[in-house]
Amino acid sequence: MAQRLHLVFGGELIDPTKTAFKDVDDIHVVGIFPNYESAYNAWQAEAQRTVDNAHMRYFIAHLHRLRDEGVPASSTEELG
Repeated sequence: MAQRLHLVFGGELIDPTKTAFKDVDDIHVVGIFPNYESAYNAWQAEAQRTVDNAHMRYFIAHLHRLRDEGVPASSTEELG
């Protein structure tokens, strides 16, 4: 079975309705997780820890969806 790695990260946003970080040097990298469930649990813990700050947001990035730029993309990848 292929690994399905996920990255959990977050930080303070300029505007809570957007996804631009206030200071990219201050992004908190929670970690890389082997599956979505463990990434979700880590995301939830950080989101709950920072719930009092409306500008703080945490995200889950699906690293397994990244592709090697040296490999030609499929026709469906080119669309998106």
